[in-house]
Amino acid sequence: MASLQQSTLKTDVSTELLIAHIVQIHASVCKLESLTPSKQVNTLLTHLVKLCIPPSSIDITALPEETQLIRQSLITLCGKAEGLLELEFSTFLSKLPQPLHNLNLFPYYGNYMKLANLEYRILSDNGVVQPKKVAFIGSGPLPLSTLILATHYMKSTCFDNFDIDEAANAAARQLVASDNELQRRVKFHTQDVMEVRDKLGEYDCIFLAALVGMNKEEKVEILGHVRKYMKEGGNLLVRSVKGARAFLYPVVEEEALLGFEVLTTFHPTNEVINSIILARKPVV
Repeated sequence: MASLQQSTLKTDVSTELLIAHIVQIHASVCKLESLTPSKQVNTLLTHLVKLCIPPSSIDITALPEETQLIRQSLITLCGKAEGLLELEFSTFLSKLPQPLHNLNLFPYYGNYMKLANLEYRILSDNGVVQPKKVAFIGSGPLPLSTLILATHYMKSTCFDNFDIDEAANAAARQLVASDNELQRRVKFHTQDVMEVRDKLGEYDCIFLAALVGMNKEEKVEILGHVRKYMKEGGNLLVRSVKGARAFLYPVVEEEALLGFEVLTTFHPTNEVINSIILARKPVV
């Protein structure tokens, strides 16, 4: 995903076998006493990711109710495990003399680099090159997307990061505090996006993290709220998934983007999980 070429991963696992493996992993994850980083947690979730990444013709909407419930449970469990892993690494990095020079110690840093590169190229191709002000909703304790974009691509842009978890924001602030120039441009706010109104109209571009809105209904509500308050002509970059990757993250359905002009949608078929949807609020 370092380029827009879609490198294809082979898949020959039938849908039935794939679901059987996923159900088995879900049962094992549910038996864990904790989702804090450990060899057991890492082994199970790595296996799950490897199963879900290859291109798949699976129709998530056609799954039986029992499988849908397992899928929703897995999204929640993976989200919690991801948050705990990021918090552990953010805390660890903050204790180093130069935390921001050691972000590559995070095991998935390379994937974040590829994702940021793709997102910036998609924005650039659609006329968004150096926005003055950007919001990132759902930034978490280790805000790698913001940090990579701010230091590699948008070197004069101001970033407002929103997360509902103050502990996550505290960890993120500690990381950024090691760099005076970055600290001036990158701020963190503990607030539910549904409580953010007029301020959304300040941003040239808004990023919506994959785990903001854990199901279809929440996504529709959040996207409708953002559309209502963001400025006309403003850009919204939404992360979604396709195929079996929907067992890892929520899918953004087309109807959730009503009222937006969808500029482009890109579905990676390599090791980077998230699809990218770029939409714009029309100028009336």
